[in-house]
Formats: sequence, structure tokens, C-alpha cells
Amino acid sequence: MKRDNIIIGSRGSKLAIIYAEKVKSEISKFYSGKIKIRKIITSGDQNQNERLSSMGGKGMFSTDIEKELLENKIDIAVHALKDMPSADTIGLTTNCFLKRNSPNEILISKNLKFNELKQGSVIGTSSFRREYQLRNVRADLVYKLIRGNVDTRIKKLENDEYDAIILSKAGIDSLNLQNKITDEFDVSKLVPCAGQGIIAIQCNENNPDILRLIEKINDKQTRIIANTEREVLKILEGDCDTAIGVFATIENNKIELTAELFSVDGKSRFFIKEDDDIENHMILAKKIAGDLKIKSKGSYKG
Repeated sequence: MKRDNIIIGSRGSKLAIIYAEKVKSEISKFYSGKIKIRKIITSGDQNQNERLSSMGGKGMFSTDIEKELLENKIDIAVHALKDMPSADTIGLTTNCFLKRNSPNEILISKNLKFNELKQGSVIGTSSFRREYQLRNVRADLVYKLIRGNVDTRIKKLENDEYDAIILSKAGIDSLNLQNKITDEFDVSKLVPCAGQGIIAIQCNENNPDILRLIEKINDKQTRIIANTEREVLKILEGDCDTAIGVFATIENNKIELTAELFSVDGKSRFFIKEDDDIENHMILAKKIAGDLKIKSKGSYKG
């Protein structure tokens, strides 16, 4: 590349900057110019008391960053894929991903595992999916909305506002807070949301220099997984109020896709798990999403 600097746009949280630094580190292996990271305050970060769905959905974490990208104030945007809407913004492309981190969910409590929590314990989560999944196992617990970055949520736990909180392991690992984990859920027990544990790299679709550069750091297997999971979400038209779990794995040239969908009240669960040859990953995604639509018969919010 002839240009002598690149600007990466990111949310300003500690975890978001760690993700941006990871992307910067990977890019620097193929680019000798200066790479800057610009912190961008998003609408989702400014209001941490309401559910995202009541404020406009997942786009609350990405729209402000995308605006800077469209106005060429930044060259690359780094996002946690799980926080992005399933459809790309016109003029932008999200098709480059670092190798997936852990997709698992974890519990942080005061030294009690999930099954050891007392009846009536208050569990903090911002996700209806996690709430409904856990409610199927422990309906005797109280599930309460929690917002804010990881440090804020842990502080609320330590201040006795909650007895336990549920978070993604990828974030905890990146922040080196593994010592806080008191329980970990296997993906077969808690199907993660689409894209969980994946760092996404976004840019203008008409910027060939940047596209060529980020392609060099793209993890091809993660791309297949990410696009497969996002396709299910896109077809189901899921938003922040839709309780959907989607998880894909690749082994021996086969892709296995698990999808779980809950009704609006969380009382009905629809589940499908199938596999196919890896080259048919988008066909598999469309089939499973279509079958889930038929099974649920409009009982979910999508």
C-alpha cells in the first residue's frame, strides 16, 4: 500500500480497544505504515440503563462507527460480531474475521456454581436468549436486566445488586479475568448467539487497498462460520428482543449447525441441529432458518 497511515475505529470500552489492538497487531505484520486507533462513543455506550431493543437494537453499538467509516474519517472498523446487525450497511462490507475466540457463556458469582445458587438468587443478563435458556434449567431464579461494560457489571455483582452475572467467555479471556469465573457452560447446554467470540473487521466496499490488506489477516474457517450463523439470523429477522442461539463448527470438511429459537414469552423452544458438506454452508443455513420459521409459526419476535 502507498498510504502511510491507517485509522481503525472502535468503541471506547477497555474490551473494544483490546479487540482493536488485536486487529492492529495482525495488520502490522503486512503493513509498515502508522496505524492509529480512534475511540468512538456509540449510542449504546451512552445509555446503559435500558434494553438495546428499546433504543433501536444492535445498531446502537455500530451505527456511529459506521458513520465515521462512510465519511472516510476512519479506514477500518472493528466490532464484536455479536453486537452487529445481521445485514450489512449499504456501502460497507463485513467479511473479514479474526480466528474465533471461545463462544462459551460463563457465570461469575460469589464462589457458587449455577446449580449451587440459592432459590430466588438474582441473575444479571442483558439477553433474553440467555435468560430463557437458563430458565429452562433453573426456573426458581430471578433474571434481571444488567447493562454496562464487564468491569461495571462485576462491580454491580460485588455491590450485591446481583447474586451472579452471565457473560461471554471471550470477553473475560481478553480482559484476563479468568480468575473471576465460577462456572462455564458448554455450547451444547447454552447455544451462543450468532457470532459470539468473533472479532469482525469492516470497511468500505469500494476501498480495494484496505480490502486486500484485511484479507491477509482473515481467518477463512471463521469467515464460513460467521457468514453461516449470520445468515440464519438474517432470515429469521432477529433483533435484540429475539431469543436466538446459532452456532456452527467445522470438522473434516463438514459443517455442523445448531439453531435454537424461543417464543416471545420464552415458554416454547424450537431446536434444530444438522450438518452438511462445508461448501453447502449457506444452503444449510437457509434450510435450518426456514425450518425454524415453520416450526415456530410466528411465535417469536422477528
